[in-house]
Order: sequence, then structure tokens, then C-alpha cells
Amino acid sequence: MTGRRDRLPPAVARARWLLRRSLSDLSPDDLVLVGLSGGADSLALAAATGFVAPRAGLRWGAVVVDHRLQPGSEPVAAEAADQARALGADPVRVERVDATRAGLLGPEGSARAARLAALRRVAAETAAAAVLLAHTRDDQAETVLLGLARGSGPRSLAGMASRTGLVRRPLLDLTRAEARQVCAAAGLTPWTDPHNADPAYARSRVRTEVLPVLEKQLGPGVADALARTADLLRADADLLDRLADELFAAVAVPGEPGALDVGAMATAPAALRRRVLRSAALAAGAPATDLTAGHVAELDRLVTDWHGQVGVDLPGRLRASRDGGVLRVAAAVAR
Repeated sequence: MTGRRDRLPPAVARARWLLRRSLSDLSPDDLVLVGLSGGADSLALAAATGFVAPRAGLRWGAVVVDHRLQPGSEPVAAEAADQARALGADPVRVERVDATRAGLLGPEGSARAARLAALRRVAAETAAAAVLLAHTRDDQAETVLLGLARGSGPRSLAGMASRTGLVRRPLLDLTRAEARQVCAAAGLTPWTDPHNADPAYARSRVRTEVLPVLEKQLGPGVADALARTADLLRADADLLDRLADELFAAVAVPGEPGALDVGAMATAPAALRRRVLRSAALAAGAPATDLTAGHVAELDRLVTDWHGQVGVDLPGRLRASRDGGVLRVAAAVAR
């Protein structure tokens, strides 16, 4: 009589199921790339992909982005690449980027932009069908809290989408603790990024200080509730964004980027008008992480309550001004 087969850990089964759901629309022999940092979340995603992809007839690879933000980053990237190869990834690429110049995006935003640019570049070079990122339920909750604190409006409270073009986030319904369980079951050794506990970063403070206090004072389940809120808001935000895109196209002044017809906007519902104004600011180069609902409200006053105001200063060294029936968002002129 043979012994009973070991039961698959629930976290492993869940990660694999989430990944199968995310990849179900792809065709046989498509290539998917895992964005791999060597941390527990991305290693868990790599482990799940290494199991699911071959059984679905898909090829898979990994891209390790070395931001070079701290000493010793090169061996960390090399170790992550080795673990990916051991899981069956092919190709495995290590991309070194310069994220040291924070600029207008700040250190976190700069690193994120450099990472996504590297992932998209490798995806284009390899003709990948999808890029997989390992954001978890906890990351989603942190994103919602940060958006709430910054007053960035409903879109930021909708959190991260499970799919944005080439990018997919299969593990948004997996917790960070479950990701660690997946790594343990696969015998993988995750790297712990010291930046994740560095209070200099807003997300780190939310992770290590704010959410634990909320869980203690309000009871367990706050992170899940925040993530559910994002899910509920996203469908509404998607609909409003589509309608706002139509309005944006209707009010844009032909041949003049960054210029909007005030008269055509003034009668539009506030929810759509303010989305158009936010989109105009973002299109002109305003960093999304710094553009708040307060900025958008001031832009809206140029449309609905204009008394000759000189204009509104926006993040990214931009300025919005109104000249008669036209509102313009452009680089601020040095005074």
C-alpha cells in the first residue's frame, strides 16, 4: 500500500489558480515574463509560473531589474536570476537601470518608472505576450491608503488594476503572508529589501506603522477591506474615465496640445470635467503621485469660477492659466 500523497499547501494552490485565471486568454507558445526582484512576492509568482506556464503550453522567462540603489545590489540580482533559472525560466535577463536621479517623481516613483521601462523594453525585444508583476493584496491596501492620504481622487482609491495593457498582476488576491508560504513550500530563499522597512519612504511607513495601527484599533481585516473598496471603485472609475476620454476629445483645441475649450467643459458634469482637467495635467507632465484633488479643484475654478485669476501652479513645474475661453496647461515660465 502506497503512502498518502502530501497535500498541496493552500497558498500554493491559490497562487496557481490565480495565475491560471490571469493567463487563460493566451495562446500556446506565447511568452510571459515575470518581473523578479528576488523578494518573497516575486519569487512566489515565479514559482507559480514555473508550474502553470508549461502545463498551459506557454513559455516563460524572468526579468530582474537591478536599480543600483544600494551596495550589493548586483549579487542580489544574480541570485534572483539563478533561482529563476532553477525554476525553469528561459530567457532570464538582468537589466541594470539608473534610478538614482529621483527628479520630479521622487525616489519611489523614479525607481518604479525605470523598472517598468526596462520590463517593457525586454518584452518588446522578446515579443512577450504579457509581463507579470507580483503585487499582492497587501500592496493594494497600501496603494489605497496612500491615495486617500494624498487626496488624489477616486482613481487612486481604485488601486492597481489586474491588467493594464501588457502588464498583468495575477496575485492581487493573494496576501503577502501567503506569498511567503509559497516560497517556503518551493524551498526558495527570498531577499528582504531594506527599503521596505525604511521610514524615509511613505509606502514603508504605511506598511510598518499605519496598517498595523489600523488593524490593532479597528480589528483584523482592514487590508482586505481596503482592497475590496478598490475593487468596487474600479468599475465605476473605469466607466467615468471612458466618458471623460470622450469629453476630452471634444474639448481639446485642435492643433494646440494642452489647450481646452472652457465653454464646452463648463456645462459638463463635475465628475467628468475634473477627470478631463486631471488628464490634461498628466498629459502635460504632472507626476500622478503628486497631483492631488486640491490641484484639480483649483483647475476646476478656472473653468467654473473664473474672475481673472492669474493661474494655478501644478506639480512638475507646470502652470495652468485661462485666456478668455481657453484653458492651457504648460511648463511654467520662470519669473
